[in-house]
Amino acid sequence: MPSCPSLVLNEAAGVVAASTGNHGRALAHAAKSAVCRAVICMSKLVPANKIAAIEALGAHIHIVGASQDDAQAEVDRLVRDEGLTMIPPFDAATVIAGQGTLGLEMLEDAPDATAVLVPLSGGGLMAGVARAIKTINPAIHLVGVTMQKGAAMHQSLAAGAPVAVTELPTLADSLGGGIGMDNQHSFAMVRDLVDQTVLVSEADIAEAMRYAYFEEGEVLEGAAAVPLAALLSGRVQPSGEVIALLTGKNIDMTLHQRIMAGDNPDLEAETAHA
Repeated sequence: MPSCPSLVLNEAAGVVAASTGNHGRALAHAAKSAVCRAVICMSKLVPANKIAAIEALGAHIHIVGASQDDAQAEVDRLVRDEGLTMIPPFDAATVIAGQGTLGLEMLEDAPDATAVLVPLSGGGLMAGVARAIKTINPAIHLVGVTMQKGAAMHQSLAAGAPVAVTELPTLADSLGGGIGMDNQHSFAMVRDLVDQTVLVSEADIAEAMRYAYFEEGEVLEGAAAVPLAALLSGRVQPSGEVIALLTGKNIDMTLHQRIMAGDNPDLEAETAHA
């Protein structure tokens, strides 16, 4: 795992983070428990249900721009002007190490696994899980799965360095956003430890969400369904025992109902006409 220096928290000012919804919700929960001010910066692409869940925990919301890069610029301003402590969503040693504990838990439950599929966004989860798993068993095939629309880490790996991408509406909304042009940890770890990255379509994601619900009784948000989408679509065809990490169900239930009814929403078109 990367070295994990302790964060120096300015308790009087509070904490701040950019988020596509899930990291912000976790930070808001932690800040409420610690009786600490939390500010979560998000773009206008973040679904309303995720914003409402963060507000319900008492965090302050800043909606800024049309991308995570815009939200991060607001985070940087708040750190500079108000002294808040930034808690990064993925590119931080402590965050990567914490997420890596999932890799340990998975191998405890499935020690004979031959392949592990993980949702891929900024790479914190993927980097932590990869370091944990590869340390225990380097032979396990690690696959990062992301959506076709705005796949920042996938495109950065292809380019050999972080690149800027246009963030687009997608069912896998919590995988959106860039990886940071000055990425310090997650890019190199994903590059060095992950064996394969795979893209799935919006239709693949919707079908995986339907499969999870009707076959397994599980509600999945789009980002959580991408590993399952890769398997069901045949884009990944591993042999042996396979682990697909399904990371959450933080989805607007009206949207989920539409998908269960057979709709494959064109979120980009809907956003354009909103």
